[in-house]
This record gives sequence, C-alpha cells and structure tokens, in this order.
Amino acid sequence: MLGTRKKLKVFVAMSGGVDSSVAALLLSGYARSREARKQSNYDIVGVYMKGWSLTGCAEEDAKDARRVAGILNIPFYVFDFEDEYKKSVVDYMISGYASGITPNPDVTCNREIKFGLFLKKALALGADYIATGHYARVIKNNNFISLAAARDMNKDQTYFLWTLTQDQLKHCLFPIGNYAKPQVRALAKKYDLPTADKPDSQGVCFVGEIDVAEFLKEKLGRNPGPIKTIDGKTIGTHDGAIFYTIGQRKGIGIKGSLPGEQGKIYYVTAKDVDANTLWVAEGESQKLFSKELAIKNINWISGKQPKLPLKCLARIRYRQPLQNCTVYKFNQLKQFRVLFDVPQRAITPGQSAVFYSKDGLMLGGGIIV
Repeated sequence: MLGTRKKLKVFVAMSGGVDSSVAALLLSGYARSREARKQSNYDIVGVYMKGWSLTGCAEEDAKDARRVAGILNIPFYVFDFEDEYKKSVVDYMISGYASGITPNPDVTCNREIKFGLFLKKALALGADYIATGHYARVIKNNNFISLAAARDMNKDQTYFLWTLTQDQLKHCLFPIGNYAKPQVRALAKKYDLPTADKPDSQGVCFVGEIDVAEFLKEKLGRNPGPIKTIDGKTIGTHDGAIFYTIGQRKGIGIKGSLPGEQGKIYYVTAKDVDANTLWVAEGESQKLFSKELAIKNINWISGKQPKLPLKCLARIRYRQPLQNCTVYKFNQLKQFRVLFDVPQRAITPGQSAVFYSKDGLMLGGGIIV
C-alpha cells in the first residue's frame, strides 16, 4: 500500500480583501472539492496580521477574513504586529518625509512585515510556505527562483516586491499571479465568499484610507514657506516643503489670486528643505524631466550583481510603462547610476526604481536618492 503524501503547510496572509481571500480559496482545495472532488496538496492556515490603523477598518477586515476562513473550513489566527508596524512602517514614513524624501511605505511593509515578521513567525510555527494575494508569479528553475510580472499587467505588484531574496522566495506562493482581476472576483462570487464585491483598498498598507498629507502635518507640524516659480517669483505659500513631492499638482496651495495667475496649473519641480522653499513650474515644464538618477540599497533578486553596465527595463513608479535604461556602478558608496533612453517625469527621491528583463522577470531594485 502506498504511503499518503504529506501535505505542505501554508500560512496564508488574509487581509479581509478579495485577492487574499481567493488566494486562500485556490490553495485550500475548497473549489476543487466542490467540482473535481480532489484534495489539495496543502494544509492551509489563515492569518490576519493586525497592523497599526487610524481608521478603525482593521476590525471589520479581520471579521471578513475570519468569515472567509470559516467558509473554507481552515484554521484562522490573528498575529498582532501593531507595535512592529508602527515602528517599521509608520515611523519610517514620518521620518522620511521629515528628511525631505517621499518614502514608499508599501515596499517597507512588504520587507519588514509580510516577508519579514510574518514569514519568520510562520516558519517557526512549522510552515513550509507563506502565501499572499499579491499579483506576481514565482518561477522555479532548479535551485534558482525568479519573480515574474503577473499575467494581469494592470494589477502587477512586483514593483513593491523588489526587496525579496532567494531565501524568502523559496517559501513564497502567489496563487493569483496567473489570474486577471475579473477572474479573481468571479471566483469569489462563484464560491460565495463575502469579500467578492469588496472594493480594493486605496490607503497606505495597513494604516487605512487616511489623508496622508493631513496625517503628516499633524505629526510634524505646519511650517509655512514661499512657493516660487523657476524664475524666482513668489506666487503662494505652502504648509512646509517636506510635505510635497516632485511632480505634485493638487494640494500645493496656489490660490490663483495674484494678477495673471488665475487658471494656471503648476507642478512641483524641486524643494529646498533647508530653505523651506517649494519650486514650481507652469504646465509640463522640462524642469520636471531628467534622463538619469542614482539609487542606493539595491537588491538583486538573484542574490548576485549582474554584469554592469546592464541594459534592461525599469519603472520609477507603480504602473508606469516600462522604460529602456542602462544601469551603471556609480561610486564607492554602493550607489548605482541609471541612464534612461528618454527623459523621465518627476524622478522622486525616496521612491523605488525597479528593474526588469525583456521577458518580464523582475531583476531587482533600489531607493532613488
């Protein structure tokens, strides 16, 4: 008599949204048991990660995740990462803005919480893998693991996953990476999951749908200063140069009350944090564009630096179309220089530059300096 194959244990991060709900559905065998009567190869555990929130939505999200786990008949736990999230993500975001950069809290959350604390705790509890509702694909080739863009390019989230390492990827599953968003919602409806029609979250990871600008101004305090055009003309007053980002149009504070300024649209082209001055230009000024940038803290998914200079594709913001570029070693500070074939709009310090091969594999990324 043949022995029974041991099931692999998977801890699924369930946020209470439709994507992670369907990720758990696909791994649990629930869908297959209702159709093909086949058992899943996985032993699934659902986990809601309690983060730090201002909005009060966390309790409702946890309830939705628990309800889905109940339908799928899988164990469900809550991991309390509130203190760690506040320190690693929220405080990081606040200190980043205070220093004059525009940090990306979702990248930090993935590095420190989901693929940091959550992965570590799951492995300690006997997990073979963790799974999330990210739109991304893991491709295994012998002992090497690649991270590829999702099938649904409109939802691809590899931009936020560039910090992952080989040691982390070997324990990661992304069950919805081969699905389009409409297919995910259709599966949720087909199997009567309560999150099927739940809107996608638009807020900062775990914090909720808050007004980030007002949150930062409350924490750091307003510090009014001049808004100047590139020719030195003062046309308004801002709340503090640290609160604004390159390329920003809305919420700058130009009222259009000065003679000749009515109806004009301005964009932030630069900010001088020391002088507390915001520099703007009317319309799509050439001051908004540059062909090169420098990055630090680079991580290569392979674990090894490729041969440089490297011709590849890159994006400097989520969902930006991929751009042709060349990556060079820059200096002795472990920074790299990226030269684009065409000028890029609103290159923003603190955000991520993420690199891809021509065939859609994510190569790595770094922080724009």
